[in-house]
Amino acid sequence: MAEEINHPSRYVKLGKDQSPVEDIEPGELNQPIDVPQLHIRKCGECRQPLPDGYQAPGDEPWSTGIFQCAEDTESCKTGLFCPCVLFGRNVERVREGTTWARPCICHAIFVEGGLAVAAATAALHGFIEPRTTFLICEALVYSWWICGLYSGIVRQLLQRKYHLKNSPCNPCLVHCCFHWCALCQEHREMKIRLPDDAALTTTTLNPPPVQEMTGNSPMSTSENGKAHSHVEMQAL
Repeated sequence: MAEEINHPSRYVKLGKDQSPVEDIEPGELNQPIDVPQLHIRKCGECRQPLPDGYQAPGDEPWSTGIFQCAEDTESCKTGLFCPCVLFGRNVERVREGTTWARPCICHAIFVEGGLAVAAATAALHGFIEPRTTFLICEALVYSWWICGLYSGIVRQLLQRKYHLKNSPCNPCLVHCCFHWCALCQEHREMKIRLPDDAALTTTTLNPPPVQEMTGNSPMSTSENGKAHSHVEMQAL
């Protein structure tokens, strides 16, 4: 008893009226911890850390020129008659996890729709007031430049992905001036670098045959009097 008085217990005794300081749910202490120091950009080749704001040099040339639309007749026809579909396919390949339907619809509304409004305005010349015609033309020009900027951003992503240089000038300016030719060039570039009909080399592994133990002969007696049975392994 004297030792217990001189050396009190190191454990805390909780009474019935006492409650824990905080409630900890099961698994709360096993959550992953986010360490900002580990989020470091590394080179894809040598895996060395890269400084902040580093951009890979864009010095590689394009596989085809911007006016070589006849090199691929399929993309040329699609870009001429359905440029919205070609633009949607390009965005789907550049941005992972993005379907082609949404950019295709946006392109159809702002580009093809704008061309339809421009054609209708030109056909109704004289029936619409000059001020209204001027406002319509101004809105169409503004929407065209906005679409050129958006398409140029997609082209810029493609250039960063494959380290391509500007051809022939800034990506946004290319789409504002040569929109259909730029779409065909981007589709040809991705088709050359990522062909759809590339054969994947796969190895087919067949599982081993199932085996079972069967006794095909009756039990035999050896010289020392012990019984043995002949067991064979057969593959099914």
